[in-house]
Amino acid sequence: MLEKRDFYINGQWVAPAKAHDFAVIDPSTEEQCAVISLGDQADTDAAVAAARTAFDSWSQTSKEERTALMRKLLEVYNARSEEMAQAMSMEMGAPIDLSRAQQVGAGSWHLEGFLKAFEDFSFDRDFTETEKTLLEPIGVCALITPWNWPMNQIILKAVPAMATGCTMVLKPSEIAPLSGLLFAEFVHEAGFPAGVFNMVNGDGAGVGSQLSAHPGVDMVSFTGSTRAGIAISKAAADTLKRVSLELGGKGANIIFEDAHPKAAKQGAIRCFRNTGQSCNAPTRMLVHKSRYDEAVEMAAETAKATHVGPASEEGRHIGPLVSKAQYEKVQALVETGMGEARLVAGGLGRPDGLNRGYYAKPTVFADVTNEMTIAREEIFGPVLSIIPFESEEEAIAIANDTPYGLTNYVQTEDDEKRRRVARRLRSGMVETNGQGFAQGSPFGGYKQSGNGREGGIYGLEEFLEVKAVSGWAAE
Repeated sequence: MLEKRDFYINGQWVAPAKAHDFAVIDPSTEEQCAVISLGDQADTDAAVAAARTAFDSWSQTSKEERTALMRKLLEVYNARSEEMAQAMSMEMGAPIDLSRAQQVGAGSWHLEGFLKAFEDFSFDRDFTETEKTLLEPIGVCALITPWNWPMNQIILKAVPAMATGCTMVLKPSEIAPLSGLLFAEFVHEAGFPAGVFNMVNGDGAGVGSQLSAHPGVDMVSFTGSTRAGIAISKAAADTLKRVSLELGGKGANIIFEDAHPKAAKQGAIRCFRNTGQSCNAPTRMLVHKSRYDEAVEMAAETAKATHVGPASEEGRHIGPLVSKAQYEKVQALVETGMGEARLVAGGLGRPDGLNRGYYAKPTVFADVTNEMTIAREEIFGPVLSIIPFESEEEAIAIANDTPYGLTNYVQTEDDEKRRRVARRLRSGMVETNGQGFAQGSPFGGYKQSGNGREGGIYGLEEFLEVKAVSGWAAE
């Protein structure tokens, strides 16, 4: 069993101020795989103080210096990618092949994207011949990240903060902390100055709340549940710090009558990926009535054909849910759905042959209406709800009838309709016909899916203040 109690503060690994052991559970086996310590107020204060001290010098370093360190970080990240894949697979149950290709790959992809965006990024911009607009680092940033895509979210926060001259304190999810600990090793190996990057483990009620309310923190960047995002916003309000939020989602996947024949199959696969534990998963499948029966059958067949197994197992499959609490939440919502709609695949309990581990059956409900609990709540498991519609207007109305607004999906061969519908969907992202987003594309949502954007230029600007200076002599 791994023992990882220390925190990374001011360029060193330091013991917690007060011992508070926390067991990390391997969701594939329900066995303890590591022990960490949860931080105390003294640990949070020390990390914020280190970041505050480092800010004066780090914020004045050149763009070239910061670029060189980020390139070194990418080099270390790639060289130690297998360690990272194994850590994420064990801590949160991502199948090892998915962990290598997508969990690890998302981190390197975003890091490369930031380096490209940073090449031509200007911090000094001419407003008039005599006035300058300066973009300056906001200061000390608290980065609070989730367990479902650990490296994706850590890179999306830590790297633009580094690039723009901010200093930071990272609090990874206590459920999946091993990847965050490993990332701190990468930062140290890359040679970042002491205090630029700090990491303290802890839970939301402890270190998370301490960082959110801390007078020494200038900005909080949080990814997680909408409930936690609201709590963080309230905690940050007393000090009026900036809060950037990437929260939940309940994406609608609109399949029109002229969609690709395999649109329903691909939509179900996308819903179940990462065991449904993605905020941008297309969990509501809206299907035109002319294709509805076909889509229900195809989605049900896809669910039944989806293999569920341990994270250590090679090959294409889905792993366990991340924790006992998550398993119980998903089971409760599946049970609710069984009283609301027609179950066509999956259901309660573990898949056959799996008696231990937080495994859930890929589940499909048909004849769902948008008022049902399973259509309103973010389940965060491999559960798909299929809703029929008759017209374009009805599809748009159903898709927008949600408190969330992260990612919607449109499937049609009619280009004009595809663009027209995309404009009317109230979400930060609209993926059409399975076309993925480009490197550096802005990630973020409307409504209760949060505010702010991550990735590329938009992600860099999130960590900057804007200063207007008059009387700037012509250069």
